[in-house]
Amino acid sequence: MPSHLLPTFKKQSVEKTILVGLERAGKSRWELLESLQELGELARTAGAKVVEIVTQKLEHPTAPYYIGKGKAEELLPLAIMHEASSIIFDDELTPAQGRNLEVLLSCKVLDRTQLILDIFAARARSREGRLQVELAQLQYLLPRLTRMWGHLSRQTGGIGTRGPGETQLEVDRRRVQERISRLKEDLRGVRQVRTIQREGRLRRHWPLVSLVGYTNAGKSSLLNLLTHADVLAEDKLFATLDPTTRHCILPNHQKILLTDTVGFIRKLPHTLIESFKATLEEVELADLLIHVVDLSHPQYLEQIEAVEKILAELGAAEKETLLVFNKIDQLKYPALVQTQLARFPGSVAISALSQRGIDAFIHELENRLARTRTQGSYAFPPEQSALLAEIYRNGHVTSLHYDGETSMIDAIVPLGLAQRLHSFKR
Repeated sequence: MPSHLLPTFKKQSVEKTILVGLERAGKSRWELLESLQELGELARTAGAKVVEIVTQKLEHPTAPYYIGKGKAEELLPLAIMHEASSIIFDDELTPAQGRNLEVLLSCKVLDRTQLILDIFAARARSREGRLQVELAQLQYLLPRLTRMWGHLSRQTGGIGTRGPGETQLEVDRRRVQERISRLKEDLRGVRQVRTIQREGRLRRHWPLVSLVGYTNAGKSSLLNLLTHADVLAEDKLFATLDPTTRHCILPNHQKILLTDTVGFIRKLPHTLIESFKATLEEVELADLLIHVVDLSHPQYLEQIEAVEKILAELGAAEKETLLVFNKIDQLKYPALVQTQLARFPGSVAISALSQRGIDAFIHELENRLARTRTQGSYAFPPEQSALLAEIYRNGHVTSLHYDGETSMIDAIVPLGLAQRLHSFKR
């Protein structure tokens, strides 16, 4: 196409984008529109304005252009008409598809994975979070370097291509691989530090409870409510990336460690799951998972399924889980609460913001964690004052009296501590 016919875009404060989805075999139109709606939310979270949604129906993606060349060519006049500077595809594109589409459309072409990685990069605050996101980005980038540096490559050989022993593409690929190795080493160090921190917490014998759920389900709001913390809780996708662990004392004096984790999403890039495994170890090692669900979301059942799929990938599918339906104050049809509570026995319904249903939730949480403690009566001679102090720190003393210099104590203690106290039982 002549250069004077290529689209020119005005500088915009808000980037305009077109979304593209493929209705393939085994995927209904309704599922596609659902997925595109979520893609639009992701785009808005990244700061873009969706100006058009384009769909195509094919048995399977085409190798060169994903949606077929004819349909891909239709995107060019749409981009010119809307002054869109980017086009976002709902599925991950192969390196060849991305390269072909950018050449054909002469504008920025992204896929869902790139969009999610961009949001994570913008929201990562801690050093650990930034390392994890950079690793995921580089692992995604590595097979796509040819697309980015194709104009510099001299790998075809022959007359006019003889020069330095290493092409720019090869140099960049080597540098990316070296950076990936350094990031993995840094994250191994992070994992070691986290293991040491976790071992320190486990010495208290407090049960570890992890909040999991779809992004924007309200996990951070629930953490703030239970622990009086000030974790960022926004009505945006992926408001929380960095894990937060706080201690909490339940009304029955049960002491727990509560961890907020990164929100899940359908089609969560595998590179992100791999990169965030150091963080998501808290899920695998938890004594109990609290799966928070936004009951007001039209696709809450699909979100439950997506979370369960990722938990299975993390090796946590068999973990005891307390299902918590959140945001019941935003329901158009309140009867939905009782329907879902009957459908999922043992679940509870709450509003973390208005605190509706919190008493029932805490009662169920206490019941689920009852197995982590035991009640006993003990007698301690004076020289065991340190052990007595540990019971006060990590358990709950129900009575204390003295028989001479011997401390006679009744207490509810964690199981690990109870094993150490066995010789002092009375």
